[in-house]
Amino acid sequence: MTHRPTEEPVRPHPVEAWNGSPPAPGDVDPAVLGALLHRHGWQRRGGAPGRYGRWTPPGPGGRGMSLLVPESRAFPDSDDLLGEALLALSRSGTPSAREVLVALAVPSDEIRWWRDVPTGPAGAAPWPVEEQLRTAARRMLLASALATRARAGYYGARHRRSAAAMLENALVGPAPGGRRLTAFLPVADGRPLAVRLHQALYAAREAIDYQRATGGTDAFDTAVEAGVSHELTEALVALVRGTEGARIAVEWAPAAGVPEGCAALAEPVEFSPGDLPVLREAGARYLRAEPSVPVRITGTVVRMRRSGPGGAGTVRLRVLAGAEVPHVRLSLDEEAYRIAGHAHLVGLPVRVRGRLESRGGFRRLTEASEVVPVQVDDAERDRLMKSLQETAEITAFFEEACGGD
Repeated sequence: MTHRPTEEPVRPHPVEAWNGSPPAPGDVDPAVLGALLHRHGWQRRGGAPGRYGRWTPPGPGGRGMSLLVPESRAFPDSDDLLGEALLALSRSGTPSAREVLVALAVPSDEIRWWRDVPTGPAGAAPWPVEEQLRTAARRMLLASALATRARAGYYGARHRRSAAAMLENALVGPAPGGRRLTAFLPVADGRPLAVRLHQALYAAREAIDYQRATGGTDAFDTAVEAGVSHELTEALVALVRGTEGARIAVEWAPAAGVPEGCAALAEPVEFSPGDLPVLREAGARYLRAEPSVPVRITGTVVRMRRSGPGGAGTVRLRVLAGAEVPHVRLSLDEEAYRIAGHAHLVGLPVRVRGRLESRGGFRRLTEASEVVPVQVDDAERDRLMKSLQETAEITAFFEEACGGD
């Protein structure tokens, strides 16, 4: 039996990102290829300045291999050199060669994580370390995706679906030994996430330094506008816990340039075990401070429960509109409970006013009032009924919904 983590890791490279064949030389900018080689640890060792460079891969595994890469298309036979270099990369077994080819296939901003983890005999690391790194990295990306939807100190269940959708095209490389991980965010739809993470990391670092120097936590209030939240502090805690330190860097796609307001060559942001108490305190503070939100929700009834044939009861709604959460629970008086039950029986959603409580992750609606069925056309009603019948959460509660009325 294999263990399935509670939170799914960022998915591996899809086959369509790079199918093993090198890109056509005419589709590759020599300057972009050179920038990517440098980023991924390749060393330029000679060549004709202004014409071409000779590049060798990092580490001992690349001995005896080198690439001739023209500096621009002005160099004669540049396509021939590019073709040979790209073919050599596709045949190379070094991880950096694969990462360069993926970055060429899908122009992407790159997020890098490093963890200084204790090692065992012969440099081995404990088995769970790689999973811990992947989980922390995904939580960090999700926190940044949430910050692109809205600014809040604590999100709970809010905006989760739309934020998770932003990670669907994220590509992730291997995490050898749980010490290093790289995620690729395609510029076309992932750049807002990369920018938010870049700004949030620096804001978190500054807020931590301010708190440790002065004892004040005010900097964490202003850091919310940069994307710092309870979710981000929790991700940083997960990344740093059990290590001697961790670093995160955001590197922009050479083909797309540097986004406005961001540093071109920013140093990795470092966090240490000494930051953990501050991060935990800030996360708890965000959790306490986020207020409840007045909402008017439209949703379909998926569960109803009460202790007897009459009186008040609790209802669970699948949210269709009015709040960025998938489900909410609410307590209703006898009349409102009866209306909700009848609406469910005839395939109608209901609309209700209340306050979305931060306690419990914005999954509970309090002060519920004005419960009314919402009229929909026959086709939409049939679709809702089919959806409810196929949902595993639906139980046989038709008699209970009527409450004997």
